Amino acid sequence: MRLASLLGLPSFAAALVSTLSFNGCQHKVKESIHGPPRGWYKHAPAPKHHVLELKIALPQPKFPELEQHLWEVSDPSHARYGAHLSKEETDALMAPHPETLDIVSEWLASHGLAEEDLIRSSANDWVTIRVPVGLAEDMLDTTYHVYKDSTTGESMVRTTSYSLPEILHEHVDLIQPTTMFARFKAFKSSLHWTDLAQPPLSTSSNGTITGPAGNQVDASCNNTVTISCLKQLYNSVGYNTSATNGNQLGLTGYLEQYANNMDLQQFYQLENPSAYGSNYTFVSINGGLNNQSYADAGIEADLDTQFGFGLTWPTPGTFYSTGGEPPFTPDMLSPTDTNEPYSYWLDYVLSQDTLPQTISTSYGDDEQTVPYTYATRVCAGMAALGARGVSVMFSSGDGGVGDGDANPATQECYSNDGRNVTKFLPAFPASCPYVTAVGATINIPETAVFFSGGGFSDYFLRPSYQDAAVSEYLAKLAPGTYEGLYNPYGRAYPDVAAQGYNFLVVYQGNTTYVAGTSCSSPTFASFVSMLNDARISNGKTPLGFLNPFLYSSGYAALNDITEGNNPGCGTEGFNATVGWDPVTGSGTPNFEKLMALVLSMP
Repeated sequence: MRLASLLGLPSFAAALVSTLSFNGCQHKVKESIHGPPRGWYKHAPAPKHHVLELKIALPQPKFPELEQHLWEVSDPSHARYGAHLSKEETDALMAPHPETLDIVSEWLASHGLAEEDLIRSSANDWVTIRVPVGLAEDMLDTTYHVYKDSTTGESMVRTTSYSLPEILHEHVDLIQPTTMFARFKAFKSSLHWTDLAQPPLSTSSNGTITGPAGNQVDASCNNTVTISCLKQLYNSVGYNTSATNGNQLGLTGYLEQYANNMDLQQFYQLENPSAYGSNYTFVSINGGLNNQSYADAGIEADLDTQFGFGLTWPTPGTFYSTGGEPPFTPDMLSPTDTNEPYSYWLDYVLSQDTLPQTISTSYGDDEQTVPYTYATRVCAGMAALGARGVSVMFSSGDGGVGDGDANPATQECYSNDGRNVTKFLPAFPASCPYVTAVGATINIPETAVFFSGGGFSDYFLRPSYQDAAVSEYLAKLAPGTYEGLYNPYGRAYPDVAAQGYNFLVVYQGNTTYVAGTSCSSPTFASFVSMLNDARISNGKTPLGFLNPFLYSSGYAALNDITEGNNPGCGTEGFNATVGWDPVTGSGTPNFEKLMALVLSMP
């Protein structure tokens, strides 16, 4: 019991009472993976005193009911369209069974963890504990190691298998960090003119060109994308949002990405002088910081805030900074080791009574690096946001169908199930059927940009809302195309697209260019936020989860992208084509058309 006293935990006598029911309980493997992902290797045993923050997900028996609500309130043809749920209603539908709460608490108490040592989520469906590796190994009948990435040198404390008493299996969905090696990187790449892999059209920067809505767009937009370009291209020039109707836009930052306010003001002076001097609400989650030194400015966070808040000003904005604490550093005394940000972020936002009506996130990782149990739980949290009336956008990824490499000799798309076979690598959370995934375009006229992430989930089945559109696309493929490389029955993505190349941002006091679906997600989300602004100003509910609307009627108000492809995994990837495709979804926004459509809906 030295560990219990070390952590200020309950006495041995108190713990013994609970231990009795677990005595003699056989441990059984709860989750295991074949081994660490490619490039990771076992470096050393994890120090026994190293503190882990373990998150325990408890089952949500009423989730099917929550999902049914989501479909009904998100379908413009349903009588309940727009009747979004409250925080209390979603909490009730995400809550575990009381018996689950009791037996898990009893198990934790048997290891010396009392109620005051537990952090519970708003719906009680997640329990968070802080324990040293030695105790975690005892609880989970496992051995943790320090694993290293041979490419980056990064380290993390993980295991490849963990077990629980058999009686607990039906009461626990998952425990992490255990078997998850995902890093949830930002989907962006900084570019300079000399690095351009897909050069922009060589157009004179003088004069205008005709945009997809038939209006004139500055020719310079083919070389440099600004706020003015996007408003022209997507047909929202002249639309003014309200600062006071209750509409809000939320943007997320992870992994020590800090939005620099000096950069933001300089950007406003350059691209939206009316917004100069305005600010946004900063929210720290799980120790997320607001570091304002130029040296620590994050280009991802700068990009999101500059274009997201710049396009929608004066709509109030919120920037969520979620601390995904640093990777394991062996020479630190007691580092923590939580690199997954989504459950922390979801815990926080789902506990709030009011939320931004539109939220964009530009982070993700290969779906296969995320354990299926974790992916389904995070995806369920996204469904809860949709049921509450939030439109959630995610970048679709920057690797085309996988790694962005069309060369079969050098591609690195391999399954991590022990078979090591070549396969396309879908991205998560873009593959979650309850979010709107945003791909990327380039140039005017718009074509797909080569890195636009797209494909088919290996975890989630295709939802009915996209059945017709995706079936139509698959019917166009020659028989046997990429057979075995992807799951034709999986959730297909992206759903939509927006420009994603040559965005002019201010970073550490200088202007520079950025590309990636990190550009396209906040862009598309900004136009959705404007649509929500229009609906709210007209006394209507926000759009909420967008996909049932987009696939049933909204696609008609998008600019269909029919050229380009997204190479990767030793192939040329999929092609953009008429209608939906796994490169640009159903296309890019035509704001005026979309606004007319959403204002005609109940």
